Amino acid sequence: MGNVCKWAAFAVAAVLAGGAFAADGVVVDFREDAGPVKPVNGVGQPPMIGALSSWSMMHYLKDAGIPYSRLHDVGGWLGGGLYVDIPNIFPDFDADETNPKNYRFAYTDSLINALVANGVEPYFRLGVTIENFAGAPGHPPLRIMPPKDFAKWARICEHVIRHYTEGWADGYRHCISHWEIWNEPENYETFAKNQMWKAPFSEYVRLYDVASRHLKAKFPHLKIGGYASCGFYCAGSSWAKDEPVRVEFLRDCFTNFLDCARSGKMPLDFFSFHFYDRPEFLARQMAYCRRTLDEYGFAKTEMSLNEWHPGGSIRALGTAAQAADVAAILAILQNGPVADAEIYDARCSVGVYSPLFNCLTCKPHKTYCAFLAFNELRKLGRGVKTTDAERPGLWACAAKGADGKRGAVFAANTTASAMPLPKVLGAAKAVRSRAIDADHDFADVELSDTIGPKTALLIEYELSDAGKSRASR
Repeated sequence: MGNVCKWAAFAVAAVLAGGAFAADGVVVDFREDAGPVKPVNGVGQPPMIGALSSWSMMHYLKDAGIPYSRLHDVGGWLGGGLYVDIPNIFPDFDADETNPKNYRFAYTDSLINALVANGVEPYFRLGVTIENFAGAPGHPPLRIMPPKDFAKWARICEHVIRHYTEGWADGYRHCISHWEIWNEPENYETFAKNQMWKAPFSEYVRLYDVASRHLKAKFPHLKIGGYASCGFYCAGSSWAKDEPVRVEFLRDCFTNFLDCARSGKMPLDFFSFHFYDRPEFLARQMAYCRRTLDEYGFAKTEMSLNEWHPGGSIRALGTAAQAADVAAILAILQNGPVADAEIYDARCSVGVYSPLFNCLTCKPHKTYCAFLAFNELRKLGRGVKTTDAERPGLWACAAKGADGKRGAVFAANTTASAMPLPKVLGAAKAVRSRAIDADHDFADVELSDTIGPKTALLIEYELSDAGKSRASR
């Protein structure tokens, strides 16, 4: 089945029923190849300690095989005044953008070089960090207004790209494929605080038009996209009924943007969007996004879920329940239509959106172990067909090696009760099982016929001859 037909089938099933379901539980079929294991185990900003980090925690990203780190909100308030944001790299907007002396690359150089040294590709957001307090009394917005000259802003971005990919201004020739124009610009008209874009959404569309054309003309080999949408909760969510106006507005911004991009023939190599909700709603939202892109003529545009988080309070940090939710989302992403994904995020900080590292110890939370487990699938390389259970709460994805001798299933139970293990086809026997639960941090356990509550499990198999030989149709 070709990709278009494959994702069309996924979309219909997901929209109607929340996923493609099997009546007898989750089924993994090692006989059916499903393409490469995808780089959905990316992260947001990397772990940093202080404003001028020694990057001593970067090895955790390498250890987990993290493919991407999206550079948004890096370094704290206003990007720490140092990192990534265009005003940090090019402080004086009125200066000559062709003069290397007007750029301040050193801090972002250090960050990007540390990522590259640990095998992580930067995913570069061109724009600014969220201003959480903008609009509050005594806190006027500082950088979230539209650039006063869209064409010049695009030329500044061009030189940033040249510095990191072509060596301009004593720069580098790094592989940085994704260049994203701004973040959540539809934030404005639904949030009184105006945290990301202090202008009507139509102004963002105009910025995207100018910048995407310029950058794609200069760098046809790179991926230019946006717009880091707040998300598609119109397709189903746990909170949409409480904010119907916002949900409809986000949907309308999406379709208006696509209409303008189609009529204006704007470049759109990837479309990025966000998800902050329970795992059971993700398939519907991905399917909605894919279907809508296709309907507007963007069937070749990749989908990038470059911010996601399963929700919950700060009390969930470091718990088995959060690890199971994250493992479930990784499985859903691998089986769904996105090209890549990045959790929000890998900072080492205080707060609900810092799920991977404990800021008191600078050590990984239990949730980090879900990324270690998924990396075992990435090492195997080839995804295999997995069908979700009729009853939500148990999710799985799976992979096998190119030689067809070994395979692994990564399963997550997000419920409070034990559930049956996935049914496995094409495997000879299980040879190892590692658990992430209340008592184990990706440690060996004896395999039973169930997966415990709030548990993620990686089960490794020797494959049978059928599992080694049969390919996808």
